[in-house]
Amino acid sequence: MVVASVTVPSGGAALPGDLGLPSGARGMVLFAHGSGSSRFSPRNRAVATALRGAGFGTLLLDLLTEEEDREDEATGRHRFDIDLLAGRLAHAVDWLGRRPDTADLAVGLFGASTGAAAALVAAAERPRRVSAVVSRGGRPDLAGDALELVACPVLLVVGGDDETVLGLNRQAADRLSAVHHVHVVPGATHLFPEPGALEQVADLAAGWFREHL
Repeated sequence: MVVASVTVPSGGAALPGDLGLPSGARGMVLFAHGSGSSRFSPRNRAVATALRGAGFGTLLLDLLTEEEDREDEATGRHRFDIDLLAGRLAHAVDWLGRRPDTADLAVGLFGASTGAAAALVAAAERPRRVSAVVSRGGRPDLAGDALELVACPVLLVVGGDDETVLGLNRQAADRLSAVHHVHVVPGATHLFPEPGALEQVADLAAGWFREHL
């Protein structure tokens, strides 16, 4: 297992990340965190640990710089800037394609909250490099017209008691022309804090990436 702190260049920004690469990895999963979160999100890190256990490499990345993050905490200016977040995610996909140890691995994107919209836009922008997308409690509706351009299979996982977000996911799914599925976790709320709920998300993600990466 290779574990490393990395820096991903994106325009004039340097984005810190944590790379985990099991021996003989079957693919790479790049994480896009949600609004107000970071690569230290305990929920995303739990899913990443499970995916590495299933044989996938993972890259947890901060999509905002420290300065932007401080500004966002005060103003909320950047967290819904899907174009900015998606562009940086696409640059991270390109960066994985330049690394000798990850260049030959298929890439999947795992997005939470607003990060799901960024993942879908990035998938539309990098159709030859992104092989699958998984959304956890995401806002795929914020991807807008990019939904119709996504070519890879998409799994939307939503809590059954997260009713507003579930409705938005179903509306977004209707705009997807790619293979897709909306999976409802019964009794789960937005952050999947219920016993066993996040583990179910991790199992679903591993199964989706296993099938499509």
